[in-house]
Amino acid sequence: MAEHDATSDEAEKLAQSPEDLEAAGRKLDAQKAGARVGLTSDEIIINGGRPLKGRIEVRGAKNLATKAMVAALLGKSPSVLRNVPNISDVRVVAGLLALHGVLITRGDDPGEWRLDPSNVEVAHQADIDAHAGSSRIPILFCGPLLHRLGEAFIPDLGGCRIGDRPIDFHLDALRKFGAVIEKLPSGISLTAPHGLKGANIELPYPSVGATEQVLLTSVLAEGQTELRNAAIEPEIIDLICILQKMGAIISVEPNRVIFIEGVPELRGYDHRAIFDRNEAASWAAAALATKGDVFVGGVKQEEMMTFLNVFRKVGGDFDVHDDGIRFWHPGGDLKPVTIETDVHPGFMTDWQQPLVVALTQAQGVSTIHETVYENRFGFTDALNKMGADITVYKDGLSDPRRRVKRREFEQAAVITGPVPLRGADIEVPDLRGGFSHLIAALTAEGQSKVTNLGIISRGYENFIEKLRLLGADFVFES
Repeated sequence: MAEHDATSDEAEKLAQSPEDLEAAGRKLDAQKAGARVGLTSDEIIINGGRPLKGRIEVRGAKNLATKAMVAALLGKSPSVLRNVPNISDVRVVAGLLALHGVLITRGDDPGEWRLDPSNVEVAHQADIDAHAGSSRIPILFCGPLLHRLGEAFIPDLGGCRIGDRPIDFHLDALRKFGAVIEKLPSGISLTAPHGLKGANIELPYPSVGATEQVLLTSVLAEGQTELRNAAIEPEIIDLICILQKMGAIISVEPNRVIFIEGVPELRGYDHRAIFDRNEAASWAAAALATKGDVFVGGVKQEEMMTFLNVFRKVGGDFDVHDDGIRFWHPGGDLKPVTIETDVHPGFMTDWQQPLVVALTQAQGVSTIHETVYENRFGFTDALNKMGADITVYKDGLSDPRRRVKRREFEQAAVITGPVPLRGADIEVPDLRGGFSHLIAALTAEGQSKVTNLGIISRGYENFIEKLRLLGADFVFES
């Protein structure tokens, strides 16, 4: 499928209302994302009601690989990143790095990338903007580019429509390092006329993205940086491991405190990316919802413990092996659960969406309190269309048994089951919600047509081939 190069003006011709315009934008984004990884069609017809069975492999985490690629900008010598997934977001970051003069070559082993930042240069704003619609990753280029070039530019940011995701945390941190920020009609321009200096920073929320921003900026900043209320996800720790390999001095202390001592220069790294926890949990949920049996290779128990506990509470079963984890539905009724999403080591927000599909088959009432994003239950509309009984509470729900501190914009979903799901036409709205729609179509009786398929390729490597390996019944819509 050729990459669609329609402009926003062309999208407006397709759309007469704001809702239509947004839908047209999603379609264009999906087509571009799918084209980057060779997806031949943006629509699929699924005949559901068939258990998924077999083995698939999970490679490096989307949320680590893309950030590790940005970290290569900081080195004086080339870096080698292994276990890189073939996903659209990786291709977006590769394109942005190439625009800035980074030479990228592929190694002999699958998933091996070599990144040479010897000739980093300023990229044209229009070129950056052309790449940024499918990813929010450009914000993390700021610190490294300010160190290398003394300037950086952020276009309007894209990504999944699951919440405001304000970049204020990022900009406030960059200002404390000494960056000068100017907001322009085309985006945000940053300069560092006096260089970047270490700073004392306390995040109002343990944001993964803001923590990555501080890490990528502080390692070459003059002096010491103290970061409080930092995110400590496994992907964050893996990024710290990469930076330490490059020559950084980083101490992770108790109570979400990280100290970074700036160094004059960094070298390249050689690193194997941590596996993708989100993809692993998605396939586990698919096995449970379809009454299947799926071995997910490349997965480790330690990083999945919180998910594994909930999976077992729902009624799923699993076996941990040296080379992966087998997930299956052991028969009998699934059980309802109450879940509160939270930052690590809590239950990840990216895990709840695929699990919701399995919970439609549980005997009783389940409740999910979403405390991380304020708009992550939009995908349930399609599930209700398929016969699910899900009620979303826009202002959340009170519960004296809750452990996670209630947030101002949180929501809650109440899922009543079991209910038979029926095939339907579904439009993928975002990455995790889109994979949840795939699970629902695989679970449902009858035929479903899923469109905007390319969005799923942003974070799920070769997911069509994996569906084939697991015995799914589908065809591409021409």
